[in-house]
Amino acid sequence: MTPETQNVEWKRSWRDDYMAWICGFANAQGGILEIGKDDNGEIVGVRNVLSLLEDIPSKVQSLLGIVVEVNLKSESGLEYIEIVVEPHSNPISYRGKFHYRSGSTKQVLDGAALRRLLLARFGRRWDDMAWPGVSLKDLDGRAVDRFRRRAVKCERLPPEVLDESVEGVVENLDLREGVHLKRTAALLFHPSPHRLVPGAYVKIGCFHGPDLLFQDVVRGDVFTQVDRTMDLLYTKYTRGLISYDGIYRVETFPVPRWAMREAVINAVVHRNYSSHVPIRIRVRDDRISIWNAARLTPGWRADGLAEEHSSRPHNPRIAYAFFRAGLIEAWGWGIRRMLDTCREVGSPTPTWKPEGGGDGLRVTFPFSEAYRAADAAARGTVAPRPGDNQNRQKTARNGDQPPEDHQKPAATTRKQPESLPLPDRILAVLRPDTTHEESGTTPITTAIAGSTTGKTTAKRILALLRRDPEISLAAVAGRVGLTVDGVRYHIRKLKSAGAIRRVGSSRVGRWEVLK
Repeated sequence: MTPETQNVEWKRSWRDDYMAWICGFANAQGGILEIGKDDNGEIVGVRNVLSLLEDIPSKVQSLLGIVVEVNLKSESGLEYIEIVVEPHSNPISYRGKFHYRSGSTKQVLDGAALRRLLLARFGRRWDDMAWPGVSLKDLDGRAVDRFRRRAVKCERLPPEVLDESVEGVVENLDLREGVHLKRTAALLFHPSPHRLVPGAYVKIGCFHGPDLLFQDVVRGDVFTQVDRTMDLLYTKYTRGLISYDGIYRVETFPVPRWAMREAVINAVVHRNYSSHVPIRIRVRDDRISIWNAARLTPGWRADGLAEEHSSRPHNPRIAYAFFRAGLIEAWGWGIRRMLDTCREVGSPTPTWKPEGGGDGLRVTFPFSEAYRAADAAARGTVAPRPGDNQNRQKTARNGDQPPEDHQKPAATTRKQPESLPLPDRILAVLRPDTTHEESGTTPITTAIAGSTTGKTTAKRILALLRRDPEISLAAVAGRVGLTVDGVRYHIRKLKSAGAIRRVGSSRVGRWEVLK
């Protein structure tokens, strides 16, 4: 027997209160309400069938203003009624309340959820609505200038836009509704959008266990929020482990910048601004998580976000401006890029989890064990090993004292890490079978990032650039089996290492391999 689902509901007998269920189906994806079945879907029959076949359609039309299909069914000598409800483009209410079918339950919509339904039914989004209280003179000209320079640099707007007025930029981005600006204009270019939209900012906190150690609140236009958040995460909230690959200084962070940047941008672009709740970023010893007031698109699953899907941003106007500024792609590649970037450098891939009854989404970036061990060595502590906490709890339950050396690193025949320079201290933890004298140069990123694969990929890219200096990134991606963004990541690394350089423009130019 098929259980109750998003589109199926069973009732033993008819009551007029079940009009609310019909209303919920009409406001969602449609569905079938069957009268004369118990909670297990077994047919129990229904009384006064002929009367119900007349009353139900007329009551639905009178109270809800819609037409439903009411059918008489029979099975094993028992009769039941099938009420087929189609989804409606206009919002439907029952006795002044808007009901909505979600999963196998019915909800009464109010507040932000109701506003979202009403806007969607009339083909509008929150960011596309007019904002009478904001005018052109309220916008920050410096924010507009920064947007123009970004858009021209990434070649998504022509150079002529640099000479346009603020009004011209607003018109090109379609940020005007009659004589009024749209809400998107305030979020993109107002100096203090949080004064207009409560909660339109980012909170970052550093936690140790349940304790908040310190925090920052990032305000300003949404472009500034992304830039400032990234700056804080990589200068104040996380440590870059310093190492040397030959003569080159290397900084290794627990989460690749590109992956974190995509996550922060996604939070800004897809958040539900009508919720009036800020984006919250928690930084812990072993992970970074970003909570955002956002709902998954119907039909999407949190564990299936890595699969190929079309781009359906919650705020299309904001997404369009971010695309023009070169911050996002147009085809929904952001999540795929995050995963590819993490895999390329050997970091654990992020996970997504809906929270708050589906009104919030959390993405979590776990730190690798190698990074945590290296970070602990740099701090002069030892990272907890898998199972340590459970073993201590088991010992406590048995009434024994925990082993006194549970905080000490395992003894080795090599020099203790504390007596070595910082890069070699990190290497000593990551490679316990090799002394720092034996290893020669110590490229720590090799140990942390699993660089055997990374080095092989880099060598293949260098070989392609030597053979064909004018080769495109797309062609390189096809040859080495990466995405274009994965190739860009390696190109950046090779440039910073002084291995290659670009001669000429991005469109008409060539690569020069230096070593």
